Amino acid sequence: MQAVGPEPLGSRGSPFSAATGASLSGDNGTSHNVTFPEPPPVLYVLLPAVYSVICAVGLTGNTAVIYVILRAPKMKTVTNVFILNLAIADDLFTLVLPVNIAEHLLQRWPFGELLCKLVLAIDHYNIFSSVYFLAAMSVDRYLVVLATAQSHRMPQRTLRGAKVTSLCIWLAVTIMVLPYFAFAGVHSNELQVTSCGLSFPRPERAWLKASRVYTLVVGFMVPMCTLCALYADLLRRLRALRLHSGAKALGKAKRKVTVLVLAVLAVGLLCWTPFHLASIVALTTDLPQTSLVIGISYAITSLSYTSSCLNPFLYAFLDNSFRKSFRTTFRCP
Repeated sequence: MQAVGPEPLGSRGSPFSAATGASLSGDNGTSHNVTFPEPPPVLYVLLPAVYSVICAVGLTGNTAVIYVILRAPKMKTVTNVFILNLAIADDLFTLVLPVNIAEHLLQRWPFGELLCKLVLAIDHYNIFSSVYFLAAMSVDRYLVVLATAQSHRMPQRTLRGAKVTSLCIWLAVTIMVLPYFAFAGVHSNELQVTSCGLSFPRPERAWLKASRVYTLVVGFMVPMCTLCALYADLLRRLRALRLHSGAKALGKAKRKVTVLVLAVLAVGLLCWTPFHLASIVALTTDLPQTSLVIGISYAITSLSYTSSCLNPFLYAFLDNSFRKSFRTTFRCP
């Protein structure tokens, strides 16, 4: 393997970097003899500030969600099992975000090989687990809406089943991130500046593009296409059904949960779609690596980071039972 340390811009990496095969961030451990313009100096101050806010808000909010769901008896529902696991995935990411901030400020990686592998693995855990737990929540809502519309019961929908499904998702995601753990490592450039990234065998550019395709297909297209197919089928079935007065759409409580799940899914798509669309652009075009392109890459990556701290606010605004359980748990007046 041949690698020269990438510029430490965050473990998730630049979504545009596959266009040239050069390393612009900690997600890409290969570098070629190509000179790129320096990112605007303001980013060296702005990004640590933005990342610190995301870390503080995400860690506080997701920890509160985990605590409330575990402590409040009324929060033991199938939907909340998936929300709990989603919060755990986001919490894991925010826990390692300070390491990325330190790397950015120091402009080098001082933490060793093992922590490098763990940080990159946890970062990709967040990428994959977020979308698959969102998918699990959406599939659950699909089954509930369909069963309610058809006046059917769902005896198989249990807390135990939700826990088993969550465990299967964690195991599947663990398998998905193994390649990132295997290829992650600490590298030094000609100035002996260390950095953490992925180190691919030759041809590096082909491996880099393959890793982008892998993340795009497994971490976005497969679950999103599945969800689009499910919701299209749901709309088709609901239009075909003659809902009698006792089963018009959903009851009030179920309708609120469905709105919550759709809102979480919409926010997830809003945060992640630009990142994956940028990867498609990188795979199909050769973008000039100007300061503007690098700045846009930072903005897109930061937007994907914000997904880890927005969900708790959705629960607070859209879920009355969560607000009541939160006040009860923390004894707020």
